[in-house]
Amino acid sequence: MVDPEFQVEMLRKMMLIRGFEERVRDLYASGYMAGLAHLYIGEEAVAVGVCSALDQTDFITSTHRGHGHCIAKGGDVRKMMAEVMGRSTGYCKGKGGSMHIFDVKLGILGANGIVAGGIPMATGAALASKLKGSRQVTACFFGDGATNQGTFHESLNMAGLWKLPVVYVCENNLYGISVSQTRHQAIKDVAVRASSYGMPGVTVDGNDVLAVYDAAKEAVERARSGGGPTLLECKTYRHGGHHCGEPGTAYRPQDEIAAWKNADPITRMVDRLISSGILEPKDVREIQGAVDSLLLEAVEYAKGSPLPAPEEALEDLYSGGQGVL
Repeated sequence: MVDPEFQVEMLRKMMLIRGFEERVRDLYASGYMAGLAHLYIGEEAVAVGVCSALDQTDFITSTHRGHGHCIAKGGDVRKMMAEVMGRSTGYCKGKGGSMHIFDVKLGILGANGIVAGGIPMATGAALASKLKGSRQVTACFFGDGATNQGTFHESLNMAGLWKLPVVYVCENNLYGISVSQTRHQAIKDVAVRASSYGMPGVTVDGNDVLAVYDAAKEAVERARSGGGPTLLECKTYRHGGHHCGEPGTAYRPQDEIAAWKNADPITRMVDRLISSGILEPKDVREIQGAVDSLLLEAVEYAKGSPLPAPEEALEDLYSGGQGVL
């Protein structure tokens, strides 16, 4: 059985991710953000389940829907909020925005807006860990659409061949932007592709944080002990559209959306902890209150932070501070 305090902490992190995304949604609608915001609401159990199985010195690579991954790995919500609002106190000094948050000290090797872009990066990080003998593991998050890209197959081929310490985590939310998985793949479970590359392929309920944690823990331990990579497929669902401003209702049936919302990962975890006697309703309200206070502080911190100075626009673009070409 997973330690009760550990389970409560997983719930708190899922609530923090949900609250962060709700505030990003509201800030976006109020004109405080430039660019796009791809929300993670509904998928929180995947990030928290996987990152709870990692050590702080392990690595993750993320996606365009990456706020949840960063928070689950320990990211500072004040710096994240400042970054998505383009403020100089953000992780990338306000120049990266929503899709490019990273924190090397926490092993967050970066999110990006390129479909499947993090998969070769994770494979490279895992190769470096193996060559150094550091025993660090890399968890790589991507969506179902990314598994149609060539980089997915090339990376898994190399990782399987060299037995690299990496866990490939497919967040299968059933849609690549607006295209149903049934229209872009001839398979039901992405995990079956693992057999082509000599690694285990595991499919789990991605809205059950404990199921995700158990599967991720086994995969991480296998990778750390030299057993090689795993392809972990987590079946989940985003409650909203592909990004803020797109409701996601034109191409998804209403009954499908309702069914997945009824399987909400946070509600399920709350019900489980209460029914098992680990928490009482008042405890859940206290956790929610603490999360709300933390996020209120983060929003005020971001709003009170300055925008980057125009003369700094070309700084920090190249490693080593050598300036521009």
